[in-house]
Amino acid sequence: MVFIKHLNISLENNERKIILSCFKLLEQNALEQPQVFVHRDYHSRNLMLLDDNSLGIIDFQDAVKGAITYDLVSLLRDCYIAWPQSNIDNWLKYFHQKIDADYSLEQFTRWFDLMGIQRHLKATGIFCRLNYRDGKPAYLNDIPRTLNYIINVSKKYSELAQFNQLIQKFS
Repeated sequence: MVFIKHLNISLENNERKIILSCFKLLEQNALEQPQVFVHRDYHSRNLMLLDDNSLGIIDFQDAVKGAITYDLVSLLRDCYIAWPQSNIDNWLKYFHQKIDADYSLEQFTRWFDLMGIQRHLKATGIFCRLNYRDGKPAYLNDIPRTLNYIINVSKKYSELAQFNQLIQKFS
């Protein structure tokens, strides 16, 4: 993992197990969600206001079938903008109502939260890789925001308590 290289961390066996357990939970979370078309990079930097005030979307070459919460978490827990939690909660409720889901808002929120952890772990690694491989150190400035999302959200779930402690230990 690039982030481990970035911090020059050597993990103990129990720490590896904690990470693998978290990864398994995140994988199960993604697979249990309804699968839909996802952009996979749907965030503020890939949205553009066009001359006619309509919305333009760029960088969609990685679009695939995926978890229903993936793009929503990319937008609402954007790596480049920190929205107030009250806004996120209201937008989640609104989206949940609009899709006329046959699952509860609580279930949808859990899916959203766990997908956010997966997405931000991925983004943190990408930001490190962009620094090392591509010589773009400016992306390192976005890591604290992504780690903050991971820490704050993982606090909400007892099954992620050890993972939360581990992330806080290294951040």
